[in-house]
Amino acid sequence: MILNLNPYILMKNFAKTSFWLALVPFLMVVSCKDDDVEASEPFDIMTEYMIAQNLDVSSVLSDWIVAAPAEADLSSFTGNYTIFDIRSADDFNDGRIDGAINTTLPNVLEAAQNATKPILVACYTGQSAGHAVMALRLSGYADAKVLKFGMSGWHTDLKDPWDGNTGDIGVGHTNWSTDAVQSNTTFENPSFTSSETTGEAILAERVRHMLDKGFQGVAGSDVLENPSNFFINNFWDQTDVDHYGHIDEAYRIKPLTLANEEFQYIDPSQTIVSYCWTGQTSSMLTAYLTVLGYDAKSLKFGVNGMIYSELESHKYAPPSVDLPVVTN
Repeated sequence: MILNLNPYILMKNFAKTSFWLALVPFLMVVSCKDDDVEASEPFDIMTEYMIAQNLDVSSVLSDWIVAAPAEADLSSFTGNYTIFDIRSADDFNDGRIDGAINTTLPNVLEAAQNATKPILVACYTGQSAGHAVMALRLSGYADAKVLKFGMSGWHTDLKDPWDGNTGDIGVGHTNWSTDAVQSNTTFENPSFTSSETTGEAILAERVRHMLDKGFQGVAGSDVLENPSNFFINNFWDQTDVDHYGHIDEAYRIKPLTLANEEFQYIDPSQTIVSYCWTGQTSSMLTAYLTVLGYDAKSLKFGVNGMIYSELESHKYAPPSVDLPVVTN
């Protein structure tokens, strides 16, 4: 083999090699940056779509719950809704609202395709129904509602799930605080991957993810004993926090909207625990946070399970009138 030792050719080849060697790190940096952009794109695309479609929290958490009717209004009440009962088949058969349809939380969107009226979702306590109604509202069923307190608010024979979970574990507890809540800090948005590219399709995929996970709840005792294990958001008005206090280390992030970027006050690296009065609003919020990509939990039964005797309102009480149920 004959080597070409022409100095001009050698210098030219050296310059070419040096150029490509110098370009490699630049290409690697650009590639990494592109990967970062792509990783955040599903969240950005989806949330921009949600804002444009009036699916921000302030909109979907509006007029979402309805109490059991007076007995005289029962017929018109049940006639206004397609009622889904997401309790177990055995409990459904032991006592249900006349005309109710038994389905499950993961299957609620499929069941909704056959609904001919606004959808009302009943469960045991009004909490898991919040996940179902959030899924429905984010999927085009804007008038879907939760039955307040679930079947525990319909008939006293069905009140045990609520009766056994009110309590005062927070009264006098060292981790129930009257100090100021934590100061808000800005965090990065959550990130997730998606096989879809449009806001509508990404949202549908994330709603399915939320439903498949099932109800995400956490016991009040677990949070009260170990508040530092969670990012806790007291979803109350400031006047209520001032009046009752809060779980130690809690934040108060309300309002909580995409449009005004208050979600950036939530730390996506932690398990997010939202709590309210009864666990019903926090269930709706937890479902929404799960769709957004957070590891979110709803504090079950809210502060009704922590400071029940001290509450002056927003308390569970057994139904004063037993509305009729049908059985198999």
